[in-house]
Amino acid sequence: TMVPALLLCLSFGYTAALTPTCLSAQFRRPGDYILGGLFPFRMDAVNLTAQSEPTLAACERLFVEGLIWALGMKFAIDQINNSTSLLPGVKLGYDIYDTCFEPVVALQPSLLFLTQNGTTSIGVLCNYTDYQPRVTAVIGPHKSDLCLVTAKLLSFFLIPQVSYGASTEKLSNMEMYPSFYRTVPSDKDLVEAVVLLLNKFGWNWIAIIGSDDEYGRGAQELFLSTAANHSICIAFEGLIPTELADPEAKNQLEDTIKLINKTKVNIIVFFAFSQPARALLEHSIRMGLGKKVWIGTEAWMLSDIVASIPNIQSIGTVLGFIMKAGTVPGIEEYVADLFTSVQQDKFCQESREFNHLMKSDMLDTHCEQCDHISLHDISPMLTHSQLHPVYVSVYSVAYALHRALGCTHHSCPKASIRPWQLLHFMNTFPFKVNGQNFMFDQSHTTNTGYKLIFWSWKNGTLTFLPVGGYEDSLYINKSQIQFHTEDQKEPTSECFRHCKPGQFRQIKGFHLCCYDCTDCPQNTFWSPKDSSTCTPCLEHQWSPVRSTQCYDRSERYLFWNEPLTITLLMLTSITISLICLTAVLFLKKLETPVVQASGGQLNLFTLFTLMLLCLSSCLYIGKPSNNLCMTQQIAYALCLTGCFSTFFLKSLEITLVTEFPHCAPTFLHWVTQRRAWLLVALCLLTECSLCFCYLHLGPDYLLSDYQSLPTEVLLVCNTQSWFAFALMHGYNGCLAFVCFLCTFMVQTAGKKYNIARGITFAILIYFIIWIFFIAIFATLKTVLRSVTQIGTILTTTLGILGTYYIPKCYIILFKPDLNTVDYFQNSIKGEPEEESQ
Repeated sequence: TMVPALLLCLSFGYTAALTPTCLSAQFRRPGDYILGGLFPFRMDAVNLTAQSEPTLAACERLFVEGLIWALGMKFAIDQINNSTSLLPGVKLGYDIYDTCFEPVVALQPSLLFLTQNGTTSIGVLCNYTDYQPRVTAVIGPHKSDLCLVTAKLLSFFLIPQVSYGASTEKLSNMEMYPSFYRTVPSDKDLVEAVVLLLNKFGWNWIAIIGSDDEYGRGAQELFLSTAANHSICIAFEGLIPTELADPEAKNQLEDTIKLINKTKVNIIVFFAFSQPARALLEHSIRMGLGKKVWIGTEAWMLSDIVASIPNIQSIGTVLGFIMKAGTVPGIEEYVADLFTSVQQDKFCQESREFNHLMKSDMLDTHCEQCDHISLHDISPMLTHSQLHPVYVSVYSVAYALHRALGCTHHSCPKASIRPWQLLHFMNTFPFKVNGQNFMFDQSHTTNTGYKLIFWSWKNGTLTFLPVGGYEDSLYINKSQIQFHTEDQKEPTSECFRHCKPGQFRQIKGFHLCCYDCTDCPQNTFWSPKDSSTCTPCLEHQWSPVRSTQCYDRSERYLFWNEPLTITLLMLTSITISLICLTAVLFLKKLETPVVQASGGQLNLFTLFTLMLLCLSSCLYIGKPSNNLCMTQQIAYALCLTGCFSTFFLKSLEITLVTEFPHCAPTFLHWVTQRRAWLLVALCLLTECSLCFCYLHLGPDYLLSDYQSLPTEVLLVCNTQSWFAFALMHGYNGCLAFVCFLCTFMVQTAGKKYNIARGITFAILIYFIIWIFFIAIFATLKTVLRSVTQIGTILTTTLGILGTYYIPKCYIILFKPDLNTVDYFQNSIKGEPEEESQ
């Protein structure tokens, strides 16, 4: 029976709407306790930027949803007043004003609410404990930026303010807004739900757009901080204007569409109210943006303003979260009856008398556009308009008043209640609305959760289809979602792929969370704790490319069983064998002229030091140590000194005979007879003192080199003091240089053996080898450093052997006819007279 009656009322209301009604007169009623109401009946304030006087702003267009919310407050108060258990014997009044979505408009009625009861002035007092303002509590406003203005004002007087739509997280600050409450979840919960939705579908390359107001900016800021912790990459973030009359607004909207199109994202998260949302979607359709997935909120998803855009189906798939609000039973019948009543003169006359009793003529609630609307215009929106938060807001104040007055189920004392006295009961006690329990949490919010809504189009008709929900966790019924793709499968929107173990995320472009998967380089490893970079291995460890762990390095030095080592040992053995054979040959032919001319017994000592020099090459094979590193250089220097000391004596002998023949008889026995051994000992003693200085200044030490080889630690002997190194080896260089100076200019008579030539060539080979050795030894830091040192020893030994001793062995073995006293006697003394004759 109710359906035909409702249809009759609809038809009647449609015809009656041609004449003005007194609907705007229903926004004020007297009562024992007055509740203030702030609702957006209208929108599009005129010339606020050009306002030069503090006059009342004019608003042009009717906002039907705001009007419905205001009727919801009126319905809740009338229901409470008719209740026999909540506030029996007490009447609630209301004083509802338009906010026009503008803070400056909402501020005027807020000041009125603060005026002292029965007056039109606000008392300036030191203590407001006993101050009684006009209203006991305030319901609204709807938008966050309006609440940020009014909440500071009302919180100073500790007047309870319950918003039915403000969701910005800033309002959760209880220090700044101690008397602010809301019956909707905060943006923090909404953002978490959106992020979980994106992760559920694997969408990590998205655009985010917000309206340039407190709601859009706050939600966008929260989303950006939350998305960064969930591997979601923001391809584009932007704000769209809310002042659509601004000449620059169109350009901003077009630029936003172009930038979105440039990013090639398929997912757009959209935080905005209905008017800016409509403007952006209209531009996206006109500019051919293409079908996307739009993730919205109830701020625009349930709005007829947006749903009525021509060709709105072409934008793609629309998903979004709306509050999980209950229904308001009886609201349709109540509104239908009200629209019937506002057509009657008697009812309108009574309404005007009630308004006169309120004594607030200085701020009129008259809404001309409201008086020309019909039930036919409102009824389609009653089913999906978010009336429940308004309904709950009124009941939250009513229950607090019930407890503050000490009401029973039968009566309420009409005591004087200050607004601040309600706060305790609102903070600590739950309340029940239509069988559902509610309670304000620590941030004065009732978090009822969200429903996930899908825009379902069938035959041009839009249905808001529930496909999931969020309350601590997200659940989705994917089978009910039909995406805009050809196969109706969920679209992809990825900036990156999931990296494999051993790969790190390398940022690309200007988007910090947009990356490529890159293999971890050598000697680094990938750790799940930090997937955006590769962790270097410890010094004693290594790792291959794309590794997830490090391995201990193996030690590297010149091993005994290496092919290269075996080759060097064979060369050493051959060299030692040649030295031994030469020594045996010289020992057998010790008294022959060639051996005596070469140095006699000193040759055996020289060959012995050369053999020791060859044997010292074994010190460079095997695992080195600090002591071994010191011994290597000392052995080399002393052995070479022993060799060069004999050459030094022979060079002095040659110099005395050739350059100082008159002094030769006096000093020759010091370098040719037994006293020569004293000079050899003196040379060795000098080198020993320099070796002691070397040990004191800085001997070679064992170095663990982790840089030269990729997978091994190289154990090498490192030079600690190059000065000590040069001092010790420089002495041998000085001996060699003196020998060279004494022998390289010596001329030999015809048919005489040139002893000086052998020393000259031996010294030249030594210098050449050392020039190359110093260059290589100072820069080479591999296992070949030991090979270089062994090679230097062997080439030096073979060079001396080949240039000084082998030619003499050749004469002994193959030219015995030259091994005569005549051939070697005075071989270094020129005989020009005989040649000229």
